[in-house]
Order: sequence, then C-alpha cells, then structure tokens
Amino acid sequence: MRRLIIAIDGPVGSGKSTIARRVAELLGYAYLDSGAMYRALAWKALQHGVSFDQPRSAAKLEDLAETTHIDLRATPQGMRVLLDGADVTEEIRRPEVSQAASKVALIPGVRRVLVAEQQRAGAGGGVVMEGRDIGTVVFPNADLKIFLDASVEVRAERRRRELQEKEATVELARMIEEVRERDRRDREREASPLAQAADAVYVDNSAMGIEETARLIVMLARQRLSEGTEATRGV
Repeated sequence: MRRLIIAIDGPVGSGKSTIARRVAELLGYAYLDSGAMYRALAWKALQHGVSFDQPRSAAKLEDLAETTHIDLRATPQGMRVLLDGADVTEEIRRPEVSQAASKVALIPGVRRVLVAEQQRAGAGGGVVMEGRDIGTVVFPNADLKIFLDASVEVRAERRRRELQEKEATVELARMIEEVRERDRRDREREASPLAQAADAVYVDNSAMGIEETARLIVMLARQRLSEGTEATRGV
C-alpha cells in the first residue's frame, strides 16, 4: 500500500508535535519533529557560548550546523533526539532553548542544511513531519498538508500549562505576548517564513482536543489513500 508524506505546519502552541505523534501512531507511520533539529542545534550553540545577536553569529551557526549530526530515533518510549551521539531529548525542551531555536531558524544557511536532512529522512514516505515550513519548503509535494492553528489566547494557555508541568510559572498575559512575538518572528523571517501552503487543509483546533484533531487528520489521510487507489484503478 502507498505510504503518504503528511506535512503538518502551524504556529507555536497549535499542538503540532503532540498531534503529529498521535497521527503517526494511528497510521503506523514514523513521526519526525523538524523543530527538534533546530532545538538541538540551538542547545549545542548555547553550550558553546555562541551569541545569537552578534553580526558574525550567523556564520558561526552555519559552520556549527555543517559539522553537527542530529538523529531523530523512534523508540518504544517515544522519539529521542541524539546530538552528535548524545541523547538531548529532555534538555532541548527548556524555555531558553526554545527561544534560541526560533533565532537559529532565521538563518538561511542553517535552514539549508537542516531542510536537506529533513528531506532525506522523509523521502521514503510513511512519515508525519511537523514544523513551520514542511508543506511549503521541505515537502511542497506532500500527499497531505495540514495547517494547524488556534487562537493566540488558547495557544498561550497551552504553552503556559506545558511550563507549569515543568515547574515553571509564567503569567498568562506575559505568555500571550511571547506567543505574539514568536508568531511575528516566524511569519516575518527571511528564510522560509511560516505560511499556509495553498493546497493545505486549514484546521482550527481552538475548541478541539488532541484525539479529535488527530483523528480528523487520519480521516483526511485515508481519504487521500482512497483517492489514490481509485485513480490507479481508473488507469
């Protein structure tokens, strides 16, 4: 049976990672978190004391990307992120790494290196990949593209709850401003800005749970598979 490439894009707090993992689980596909690659590189840059604001930082980060090996490995316990052979799955989820990753993602040279890695990882199909430019840049010919969204307030509350689970307290008003700033950076960046692909299905999950959203996407995927089968029979 044909195995699809499913691209899920959307802004921070839209639930991309959790929903993409669930979709992959329901379909028996591999889950690829593109954002984990940027987080891993940002983590390495922080460990090496690389500044993200100096004029020469872009060149240093491009060099770092060229010499870094990031591996996304599926395990019974979930996806693990290996950075130069070391497991950094937990470390890259820290708030400071998230902020640094959004700056790393602005650099065209870094994106060029990591996009090539993402394309290699998903080329065989049977994958659910999520990020901010999967359907527009990484896999513009993906079999199914989803643009996942929710209101700023809902997304900020989700992010706040995530941090609370990690014993970090952030006021909702501050989180709303952080989400808006992240949206601005993602949509206005020069390299691969966040945008909905023309042929993507828009899904607003402000009032939907994880399972409901995931099953909706699975239904759309099965429709694509069915359409492909019917087209083959008609030849």
